[in-house]
Order: sequence, then C-alpha cells, then structure tokens
Amino acid sequence: MSASSAPPQDEAPAPAPDGPQASATAPAQPQASAPATASSNAPQGAPADTPQGAPADTSQGASADTSQDASRKRRGADTRALTQVLFTQLKELEPGTPEHCRVRGALIEANLPLVRYAAARFRSRNEPMEDVVQVGTIGLINAIDRFDPDRGVQFPTFAMPTVVGEIKRYFRDNVRTVHVPRRLHELWVQVNSATEDLTTAHGRSPTTAEIAERLRITEEEVLSCIEAGRSYHATSLEAAQEGDGLPGLLDRLGYEDPALDGVEHRDLVRHLLVQLPEREQRILLLRYYSNLTQSQISAELGVSQMHVSRLLARSFARLRSANRIDA
Repeated sequence: MSASSAPPQDEAPAPAPDGPQASATAPAQPQASAPATASSNAPQGAPADTPQGAPADTSQGASADTSQDASRKRRGADTRALTQVLFTQLKELEPGTPEHCRVRGALIEANLPLVRYAAARFRSRNEPMEDVVQVGTIGLINAIDRFDPDRGVQFPTFAMPTVVGEIKRYFRDNVRTVHVPRRLHELWVQVNSATEDLTTAHGRSPTTAEIAERLRITEEEVLSCIEAGRSYHATSLEAAQEGDGLPGLLDRLGYEDPALDGVEHRDLVRHLLVQLPEREQRILLLRYYSNLTQSQISAELGVSQMHVSRLLARSFARLRSANRIDA
C-alpha cells in the first residue's frame, strides 16, 4: 500500500493488515507520531500539522468560553428552579418550626451568589468586601421574608433592589465620617454623573455654573453636594495642604486667645464683689471699670479723697481674705 492511498483524517482508518504488508507499510508513516496523535484530538477537518497559536487554538478558546457561559447559564437556571421549589415548600410550612427554618436557610444559601454580584458594584468604596456581603445578606433575608411567589415575579428581580438598597443604606449611615441628609446624598450622585458627562463633552473639568445649569439647581446646592461627597474620607487636621505648601489646618486655625486667661479671674472677681457693701462695689467699679481717679470718685460720691482711699484699702483686704486661691 502506498502513502497516497492512506485514508484522509476525516474518515475512519482501515484496519491494519496482517502479515508482511503491515511491516511494509510501517516505514511509510511519518516518524513524528506525537503531532499525529495531537491532531487526532482536533476537530474534524482541521489539518494535522496545525502549529501552536494558530486559529485552531483560538477556536478552542472560544469554545471553552462558550461552554463556560453555557455552564453559568445552566447553574443560574438550576438556582432559579431550586428557589421556586423552596418557596413553594416554605409557603406551606408554619413559621418558626424547624422545617421552616431549614427551608429558609436553604433559600439564603442558594441565593448568596446574588448578594456577591450586588456587592461587587461597591468594590471602589474602600470597604472590606466581607462587610459589604454581610450587609447585603441582611437585605437578602428581608427579601426572602417579604417575597410572595404567587405574584408571578422572579425572586432575583424582586430581591436585587432590596439587597442594593441595604448596602447603600449601610454606606450612607455607617461609612461616612459625617452624616449628610439623604436628599443631599442623592443629589451628590447626580452631580457626579453630570460632572463626568460635561468633562467628556468639553474636554475639561466643568464649572459650578455649568453643573448647576445641567441639573437645573443653584450653584449653592452644587457646592453643598461637593462638600457632602467629601464626608466619605476624613482629612487629618495636621495634614499639609496639597499644592499650596501651607501648614496643616490645625496650625493655621489654632491660636491663643489673650483674653482666655482672664475668664477665670473675671468670674472670681464677680463672685467676690457681691460680698462687698453696695457703696464699696460702686467705688471699685468707678475706679477699675470706668478708670476714674480717686479725686474724681470723691467728687462723684461727695466724700473726701482720703475716705475713698480708706474704702478701697478695706475692700482689697476683704477681697483677699475671701479669695480662697490666694489663701
């Protein structure tokens, strides 16, 4: 048998002949048997000498992706069918019974991939994904408890807004350093979206007026939204300002009030003055609050300057004796 009479690869090979013909045809076969074996695993019609990296490998990768997609869709269909069966069983069971808790737990476990899918949307929030999944699971449990299978709605369609809403509520109430009103937070999302659209359209960062005109709100509301967006991250008071080279906010805002030391003294003097007679109180007020001299005080009160001096000395003595700090 000659080499030209060998059967093509897309046909079944003829049985090996017995006797001398078998040994005669052996040398006619190629020595590199490994490529031939590899080519036998290729799809029908593929050439036997296809090198690695040729379009045959690309078709194999595409078929592998297609098979993965088909497997993923099959798992999703199985999960939906299982969920429907479990909800049918759950509806017939009495809440609080062990069997009800078992079926409810099976529903939660079967739909955890839905929670992970929803939590993946929040990967950029710098929060541990385990915490986000845990919060989303709470939303899943709430959706399971409220779901009515008789309404004809698929459970993933019903549960997804509840799961996402629970995660958003977690970020709004617990993650922010400063709590902002819900309306301001929702408006902040619109401001961010408008900023991205205007940046793409103009090729630059939009101004506050442009954002306000796009959303039909005031510029003050835009500025409030931008300020509210910073509540996710707290900045240290000691951190230096970027770009301007100025010292930290604590160094720029902090200063010593010269009148701070006198607060305690003024409170103490006020407490001691009420213990003096009314005339001595008036003399002290005229002397140290109105800045009058002793001669002016004597003319004001109709007494001698010497008497004013004696009253001041006696007042100082009483104040010192009543001052527990000096004692």
